[in-house]
Amino acid sequence: MTKQELIKAVTQALREKHPDKDVTAVMVEAVLETLGDVAAAELLGGGEIPLSGLGKLKSREIAGRQGRNPRTGEPLYIHAHRAVAFTACKALKEAMIP
Repeated sequence: MTKQELIKAVTQALREKHPDKDVTAVMVEAVLETLGDVAAAELLGGGEIPLSGLGKLKSREIAGRQGRNPRTGEPLYIHAHRAVAFTACKALKEAMIP
């Protein structure tokens, strides 16, 4: 799904759920962009973002380790860093089981 497809789908779903509200694609796009900015700031600060019905985004520390360049086989050091991890909620995990 592309960004524009997501915006279109969310706009349509909101219009169906709340027919009395005037929801535009521009409004949805602004909300999604702002959500991205707020989420990034929270994750950079070490926090977590709950995504209702989906799960959580968490910031986690990755320790430094010895690695290897797959092309040359040359050993190299991978520095410690932070990464984003997604943890699915129980309902989503169960829904994904065939």
